[in-house]
Amino acid sequence: MSTKNDNVDQENLEQNENIDTNQEVINEGAEGQEVVEEEEELDEMGLLTRENEQLKTDLGESKNKFIRLFAEFDNYKKRSAKERVETVQTAGKKVILDFLPVMDDFERALKTNIAENEAEHNEGFVLIHQKLKRILENHGVVGMGSQGTDFNPDLHDAISEIEAGEEMKGKVVDVIEEGYYMNDIIIRHAKVVVGR
Repeated sequence: MSTKNDNVDQENLEQNENIDTNQEVINEGAEGQEVVEEEEELDEMGLLTRENEQLKTDLGESKNKFIRLFAEFDNYKKRSAKERVETVQTAGKKVILDFLPVMDDFERALKTNIAENEAEHNEGFVLIHQKLKRILENHGVVGMGSQGTDFNPDLHDAISEIEAGEEMKGKVVDVIEEGYYMNDIIIRHAKVVVGR
């Protein structure tokens, strides 16, 4: 009997050892599973962090594109408004340019009348000339007044040069055709004779 009891004890001991071994394997498996779960969480956190950084980068690029587009649109609006103002200011430019040669002819006729001393006609010509000038000025058209000023190729077209003495060197000696501004924009350059 004692062998039988010894065998039973032996079996119980082996079973207890097996249970302990199984318990250790389960514990080791659970610890391994926790490690795997932690690694998966870290991988998921890393993935979320990278995704977050990518979204921040994309957002920054989108903001930059928006700001540039807004600035472009704002510049377009300003440019369009400026062009509209210029269009309104110079709306009658073509008609006025067609009218300027008539004004030139009238001024030449007035000078001729004054030179020939035809007094009875001069007063009427002077009044008509002043009225024409006022009408042009009301539309923003003013003469350059180039006589005696320094020659400026941006404003004047030199027709010829003449000897004019030291004080008139490089200056406008005579104006053949008056230059005009319309609302501070040159609509016709003055044709002048320059002293040398």
